[in-house]
Amino acid sequence: MIPPREAKVLVTGAAGFIGSHVAEALEAAGHEVVRLDLRTGDDVRDGAALDRAMAGVGVVVHQAAKVGLGVNVADLPDYASVNVYGTAVLLAAMARHDIARLVLASSMVVYGEGAYDCPTHGRVRPAPRSAAALARGHFEPHCPRCDSEVVYAGIEEDAPADPRNAYATSKLAQEHLAANWARETGGTAVALRYHNVYGPRMPQDTPYSGVAAIFRSALEAGRAPRVFEDGAQLRDFVHVRDVACANVAALRGGRPGLLAAYNIASGQPRSVGDMAVALATHCGGPEPVITGGYRLGDVRHIVAAPHKAGAELGFHARIGFDEGMKEFATAPLACPE
Repeated sequence: MIPPREAKVLVTGAAGFIGSHVAEALEAAGHEVVRLDLRTGDDVRDGAALDRAMAGVGVVVHQAAKVGLGVNVADLPDYASVNVYGTAVLLAAMARHDIARLVLASSMVVYGEGAYDCPTHGRVRPAPRSAAALARGHFEPHCPRCDSEVVYAGIEEDAPADPRNAYATSKLAQEHLAANWARETGGTAVALRYHNVYGPRMPQDTPYSGVAAIFRSALEAGRAPRVFEDGAQLRDFVHVRDVACANVAALRGGRPGLLAAYNIASGQPRSVGDMAVALATHCGGPEPVITGGYRLGDVRHIVAAPHKAGAELGFHARIGFDEGMKEFATAPLACPE
């Protein structure tokens, strides 16, 4: 039975890609869900709208955010306004309404480059890859101490943060604000660091879309997916319904007065090239093209160590890569967010 204080949940960003799945999963688990979203006229930066939405609410699940790598520095004010200021307004409203539990949608981008092992120096954190190296096709990171080649490893939640773009910086700021709120109010904050989420209702191709949506949109238009670098960069692709289940599980996790962070991932690393091939195969579309191009700010490999979420939240991803990509190849996409 759901404790009365947790029965009514406010979901911000509830009309979005991930938020809509989270709201549905919460309702399926027996919660009453209050939806708040800019698309339906309610802004998370509007204290009055939050006051109306929070009546009787016991938990806030904060999904609202400006997402994606962005276009250029002109995007900085929007990332700061929506993600940072919006979270601050939300937390202040939670304090006014004596709401003591927050589940925050964070991201693996707070880590920057993933974890790597050097044969000589052990676990290392490579510096950002230079434009000159990328232009020469030198995509793999090297040890910052001896310049040897390094091998990727699963990154754990205690790895130092190293945000490398505006979105990443704003997500880390959200975590810090949530930690401030938890300490000052005695509330409980759980940050779910999503890895590469994909699935039905993903927004169509925009400069802020994830790579899965960009490839799907290309294939839907009869174009070959264009893969940056050499296609061997590794990610952890996690299905949106698994992410929704993680949010339900997070309603019981964490400790009062602290922020607890968890990798939300499949535990099955695959290359970006693998994903492009899988989608092209299931869509019956043209084969991917490896471009050798690059974007400054992208990282080479980032693979999750998902064990903490399993041990402390009881969360384990259930939808495998092949099953998920087969579904996603024909799943409906949403209009750009």
